[in-house]
Amino acid sequence: MSKIAIVTDSGACVPAELVQRYHIHVVPFELVWDGQSYRDGIDITPTEFYRRLRTSSSWPTTSQPALGDFATLYAQLSQEVEGIVSIHASGELSATLHTAQLAAEQASPVPVQVIDSRTGAAAEGFVVLAAARAAAAGGSLEEVTAAAKAVIPRVGLLATLETLEYLHRGGRIGEAAALLGSRLRIHPVLYLAEGRVKVAGVTRSRRKAMERILDLMAECVGKHPMCVSAFHADALQEIEWMEAKVHSRFDCQEFYITEFTPVMGTHTGPGVIGLAFCARDQEKG
Repeated sequence: MSKIAIVTDSGACVPAELVQRYHIHVVPFELVWDGQSYRDGIDITPTEFYRRLRTSSSWPTTSQPALGDFATLYAQLSQEVEGIVSIHASGELSATLHTAQLAAEQASPVPVQVIDSRTGAAAEGFVVLAAARAAAAGGSLEEVTAAAKAVIPRVGLLATLETLEYLHRGGRIGEAAALLGSRLRIHPVLYLAEGRVKVAGVTRSRRKAMERILDLMAECVGKHPMCVSAFHADALQEIEWMEAKVHSRFDCQEFYITEFTPVMGTHTGPGVIGLAFCARDQEKG
């Protein structure tokens, strides 16, 4: 057991096998649909969720983890570890970060470092994994915190959506709002920067959007070795095409395919495809 515990939320999209390997503690968001509550990633699978979302006339809502969820977990972990590093999506995207900070200040018997990843989804997951690996190596609270913060400037996330309507309804559309009035059939390429959704460009076809994502990642990473998480929302065939392209074009040392969790998909809709990446230091590997 590491002396430092790692906590995150279900939006980080960390693959289940890595959650288990590194003993990462995931606090789930909540999804409410037709009066029924579901814990994100636990009570409803992404496959079930997106199949239903495509045909349902009702609209699911989401809520962040409660203060008590964090307080209870921090208290439990304090009996086993010397400190906690709790990593969450940008404060501009979710209030979860603030809730975790309140719980750390009010309820934790051991020191808690709450980190704003400045990003979200699978890019947030790379920050979590950096911390988890430092903790597994026996790092102190300060060392684990430093490992997580060192990765933040090296991660990125690029995606394209079937429609902007879900982002618009959820209030997380950012700069992409400027595209809503277009009558053209366009496929925007979006990215996360400083916690906000921004527009990297628009294309006239979905395949062109996917190719643009690969080109933009190449501009960001250059020749550095990298880790990549290809994510999708009910679009596995297309993401497998992206996987082949990543391996042929980049020095990709770790690769994962992850599904957007139901709560993430509520805000993006089905059909999301994209890449999260983390450039590695060439000297350190």
